[in-house]
Amino acid sequence: MDYRSAGVDIDLGRVLVKGIQERVARTKVPSSSSSGTLGGIGGFAGLFELPPGYRSPVLVAGTDGVGTKLQIAQHCGQHRGVGIDLVAMCVNDVLTVGARPLFFLDYIATGKLEPQALWQVIEGILEGCQQAGCELLGGETAEMPGFYPPGEYDLAGFCVGIVEKSAILDGSQVQLGDRLLALPSSGLHSNGYSLVRRIVAEKGWSWEHQPPGWERPLGEVFLTPTRIYVQAVQRLQQAGVPIHGMAHITGGGIPENLPRCLGPHQAARLQPHSWLIPLEFRWLQEQGEVETAEMFRTFNLGVGYVLVVPVEAQAQVQTLLPEARVIGEVVACSAGEEGAAEQRVLGLEEWGSL
Repeated sequence: MDYRSAGVDIDLGRVLVKGIQERVARTKVPSSSSSGTLGGIGGFAGLFELPPGYRSPVLVAGTDGVGTKLQIAQHCGQHRGVGIDLVAMCVNDVLTVGARPLFFLDYIATGKLEPQALWQVIEGILEGCQQAGCELLGGETAEMPGFYPPGEYDLAGFCVGIVEKSAILDGSQVQLGDRLLALPSSGLHSNGYSLVRRIVAEKGWSWEHQPPGWERPLGEVFLTPTRIYVQAVQRLQQAGVPIHGMAHITGGGIPENLPRCLGPHQAARLQPHSWLIPLEFRWLQEQGEVETAEMFRTFNLGVGYVLVVPVEAQAQVQTLLPEARVIGEVVACSAGEEGAAEQRVLGLEEWGSL
């Protein structure tokens, strides 16, 4: 007996690592400073030299996965997008405190190494890192036969960023009257897929089904990669736009995530129907007979990221980011509204249907 007969192919794993090394070398983020990776992929640990110019640098870390969206990717044989998703879910979180993403690491676990699928995932991870301006510092690929069924894999990502201590966004900068500007999502991103899969399954559709009026089948629409907001936010930072807070709209939707960037006695009042809900969300509500409140708690509904800025900065933000749309403002919350996060987002009850 040997390891290969038990289901683990060390030689194939070595080939995979070599291929990753070559791809990382081709996509390395150019740097004008002395900071960056020291060494390369394949060692026991990754090394990264911090960039100069910070007086009191603070490292910011985040980790996340892609969730059950992976099952759709594995069914459809489309894996590149979930690699982008993996990076996006991590770097967008790190970005909310004002940090610049520095580097990223991935963990891929599978029952049996399938090179074609894993290459697509890795290419997506590298593309996501390029969009975020960070480097792929390292990772781990674990072949675990008997633990994962053949053809299935799981992903986890880890991102580290840096921010000047005095520039950390922690909610204390947010003022009453500040405007809430939404940046649109590219779709569902990576949340709510357990409900999506249940709706599709109970209707008896396949991921190749194309509803009337849709330009693409279900699988392609729901595999649209998560948008990465790093470049948009950095455009504002470089222009000196004052940003008081930022929220990445992930699991829990706007009601759970928006209050996380506010002060303790503040709430967000949304303007009902202040943005257009994309078709796929309205389709899901209709097909699954999902209540509007549940839609807001489960999906981003077309809002992937929210900026909190002073009133006088609103015009500048919309000039630099024409897609940004005002969706509400920061108001004081009463004593009864100060606890649960969902009670600190007002105006949803006035929304009605999507």
